[in-house]
Amino acid sequence: MNIQQLLTQRVSQAMIMAGADKNCDALIKQSAKVQFGDYQANGIMSVAKKMGMPPRELAQTVLQHLDVDDIAEKVEIAGPGFINIFLKNSWIAEQNEVALSSDKLNITLPAKPQTIVVDYSAPNVAKEMHVGHLRSTIIGDASVRVLSFLGHNVIRANHVGDWGTQFGMLIAYLEKMQNEHANDMDLSDLESFYRAAKKHYDEDEIFAEKARNYVVKLQGGDEYCRDMWRKLVDITMTQNIATYKRLNVTLSLEDTMGESIYNSMLPNIVADLKQKGLAVESEGAIVVFLDEYKNKEGEPMGVIIQKSDGGYLYATTDIACAKYRYQTLHADRILYYTDSRQHQHLEQVWAIVHKAKYVPESLKLEHHMFGMMLGKDGKPFKTRSGDTVKLNDLLDEACERATTLIRSKNPDLSESELAKIVDAVAIGAVKYADLSKNRTTDYVFDWDNMLSFEGNTAPYLQYAYTRVLSIFKKSNISEKSLTANINLESDKERALATRLIQFDETISIVASEGTPHVLCAYLYEIATLFSSFYENCPILAAENENLKQSRLKLASLTAKTLKTGLEMLGIKSVDKM
Repeated sequence: MNIQQLLTQRVSQAMIMAGADKNCDALIKQSAKVQFGDYQANGIMSVAKKMGMPPRELAQTVLQHLDVDDIAEKVEIAGPGFINIFLKNSWIAEQNEVALSSDKLNITLPAKPQTIVVDYSAPNVAKEMHVGHLRSTIIGDASVRVLSFLGHNVIRANHVGDWGTQFGMLIAYLEKMQNEHANDMDLSDLESFYRAAKKHYDEDEIFAEKARNYVVKLQGGDEYCRDMWRKLVDITMTQNIATYKRLNVTLSLEDTMGESIYNSMLPNIVADLKQKGLAVESEGAIVVFLDEYKNKEGEPMGVIIQKSDGGYLYATTDIACAKYRYQTLHADRILYYTDSRQHQHLEQVWAIVHKAKYVPESLKLEHHMFGMMLGKDGKPFKTRSGDTVKLNDLLDEACERATTLIRSKNPDLSESELAKIVDAVAIGAVKYADLSKNRTTDYVFDWDNMLSFEGNTAPYLQYAYTRVLSIFKKSNISEKSLTANINLESDKERALATRLIQFDETISIVASEGTPHVLCAYLYEIATLFSSFYENCPILAAENENLKQSRLKLASLTAKTLKTGLEMLGIKSVDKM
């Protein structure tokens, strides 16, 4: 268990022995300031109020029962009843040693790994990925990487928009293009293809009629329409997989779980909801009315699951999707990475899913929503002409800017070295600029800030990592040859060592809440603490060999922590910059 869990266990036991309820919460938090220790127990006040006794009196009784002599140097009562806990230097050093020798940096792994379905990215067929897909794709992928690191069985679910009435139009246009261009047809520009198909649909009634007929045939399983549809899906996903690879995102073709796979479930879903009395006919449509949601007139809000013409809606597909993920994939937890505008829609779908008992109440359905990417004008990020920015165009510009930046800093790099560094820095900068912001808020896209070597940016962390490696290169000392124990003599050493062993707590938060910005903030703090340690504590010029080896071990653990953390974010590290 991590330090927070260990202290929670010890302090809670002492509180119970002092007369508190067995379900009391010690509320262990990392201290904000050094003078308040390394951790604080903040739960005394609320428990004392329930017990009807002064908080400091309860705190004093708790201390009499508290057994932390093996890990704490000092424990004291502060203010109205906070308990400040100061960890032992020797214990911190021991935990650093354990983390350094561990393949996974002594991260606490779950006793029982879960099957976790993560729904993210979700591009549309016959449309090129744009900046609107970036947040879902990279935040979802960071979550997947963290959960996989912890040993969970993670199922990546790329909920691709590959079904719907627009496919009649697309199939009809694909047919037209094949007839006119035979084998020379180029579908590399999906956006142009989609726009041209829509133009024909709007302007040519004969074409539109054929498109409408193809929709019916496709949904009825017509083999020709299915083949044409498959071709559109394959072309789109081939391009998307290339973009994922460029982004260093772990999604593969096998992770594609498009809306189409739930199509055969929809009639039974509607029939079952009607049979259970949850769905009723209203003005020709089939609707589920939810008492939990009211319209402007204060009446139960209706969720349409089948239109009067027999067509199904996103809600129907999402109901089937949740059912499939529980009953077929056997998910213990399902995470959705979609923007905040879909929150009410998902909440309504999940209300229906629970009422129908398609998933148990115990199954965690979590909407890890996010805000929008904005331009400096505070409006949704667009091109100068007002068009949606294509994701690959954004990455191209990032690479161009990074090339100029890296060349100016290190003109002696070979072309192969430059290409490797530019790829890591450019893609890392774009991803980190997003991941370092709280996902629930909008954020402003700023080229200058994201490619800066100063502040909370990917280039700063990547440079910090190479800086640590350079110490070992200069010394020609192998990390495996370090035999002396870690010994924390200065405040700078202690501050770095303490934060290093809190990596476990950080990962726990990210895994639970899907908040990669917490990991970004942690890595940035590690980098700045190392910088302070490096400036104030001579490493290679240390006073004696034991001290040098101790500090080299701290440097080694710093490098491993930075590299592991960046990998969890899907950001590459490089050996030099």
